[in-house]
Order: sequence, then structure tokens, then C-alpha cells
Amino acid sequence: MYIMDYHHHTNHSFDSTARMVDVCKKAIENEIQEICFTEHFSVNPLAPTYGHIVFEDYLNEIHSCQEQFHSQLIIKAGIELCEPHLLKDQYDETLQPLNLDFILGSVHNLNNQKLRIALKDHSVEAYTHYFNELYQMVCTADIDVIAHFDLMKRYAYKEHGLYEFLEHQEIIEAILKKVIDRNIGIEINTSGLKTSLRQTMPSIEIIQLYKDLGGEILTIGSDSHSADTVGANFSDALSLAKDCGFNYIYKFDKRKPIPVKI
Repeated sequence: MYIMDYHHHTNHSFDSTARMVDVCKKAIENEIQEICFTEHFSVNPLAPTYGHIVFEDYLNEIHSCQEQFHSQLIIKAGIELCEPHLLKDQYDETLQPLNLDFILGSVHNLNNQKLRIALKDHSVEAYTHYFNELYQMVCTADIDVIAHFDLMKRYAYKEHGLYEFLEHQEIIEAILKKVIDRNIGIEINTSGLKTSLRQTMPSIEIIQLYKDLGGEILTIGSDSHSADTVGANFSDALSLAKDCGFNYIYKFDKRKPIPVKI
């Protein structure tokens, strides 16, 4: 089995203290063949991620790890963008020279408020606001894959419950059709499996609908912020992909999707 973790954070992200070299060593120990680092980044001064990453340092450390572990682990350079459909010109200007392998797109904020804060102000309609923003993102953003498609449930489920898929199916289907039309993929994000949520992001209903609509580009990511959880629950995600009818998961090289047989 070729194990690839395409969503991982280190101390180049504002919310992680993990050291890249430790992540690589743990990945090798866990028999992972390929990892893509996807540090948080925003050009919006109001976002928590703003101003943390220094790209020269980040890419230099990736190159150093690639040299150190070249015979044991494939290491790719990625990024996770916050609301990349907003301030799009600034994103393009910053990222174009970097020659990254992979770009995740996320909605972490609504109207410049973190999701958990937006949830307090709009608890009844929080999921609707979130999915509408996600649709806006996939219409214009220059990304390769949507990260944690239904992320809002991470913050909402304890107090407000999980969303009803059928209630939001129309907007979810619109998002997925736009994704497929623009050759963007989705990920199976396993981070919810290690919490009381006990679900991947997105749910199986969304993964199945993506497949039924003709979607193919699927990555698996632990969304780990520590070395200990690199590659976590990969086998669960792989089983889910198979159950939904996928025969391939994808890796990326210089933003080109490459299928890997399951």
C-alpha cells in the first residue's frame, strides 16, 4: 500500500509547534512513502494566519529534509490558503514565484470572523453561510483541492448538532459540480476521527455524491499539527474511498494531479 499524507502542519503554521524533521522521521517510522506539508497562509491582515510563515525559511527547510531523507521519503511543498477567492490578486502575486507542488483551499473565516465566532452570531444559519462561502471559493480560487469540505461541523456539532445532508444537498451539489468543472479535487480529512466527532471531513454522503457526479481527484490528509499523528487513520480513509467506488487516490507534482492505484 502506498501511503501518502497530503495535509500536514509544522511550526511554519501559526497553530503548530511540530518540527519538520521530526515529522519526516515519524512518517518513515510509520511506513509512509510520501508527505506534503501544507502550512496555513493568508494575505488578509485580519486572519490569524497572517504574517506567520516566511516562505524562504519554509522552502529551505523542505529542501533540507528532501536531501536528508531522499532515499526514505518523498516530500512535497504545499500550502493551505484561507479564503483564497478573496484578495485573489495578492495571493497570485505571492504564490506564483514559489513553484509549489500542491495548494489546498479552505474556508476558516466568515466575514473576517473565525468559524467558531461566526457560529455564535449565526448559529441557526451557520452551515448555510459556510457552504455559500465555500461555493464562492471554488468558483474563482486557484486551488487544487478543497480541504475539509464540511469543516463547520468541527465547531458546531457539540452544541448545535451535525447538519442534515438533504437540507444542504442543493448547495453541496453545486459546489461539487463546480469543482469537477474546474478540475479541482476534494480530500478525505481524517482529523475528525481522532476526536468525539468521529467522522471524516467531508462525510461519506459528500464523498459518494462527488463520485456519483463524476469526481475523481481525491487526496487523503491527516491535517496533523504534530509529528505523532502523521498519516493517522489513513487505512480508514482508504476504506471509505473504496466503499464510495474510487479506484485511485492522488498525489501532486508541481500542481499536476497524478493517480495512484488503490
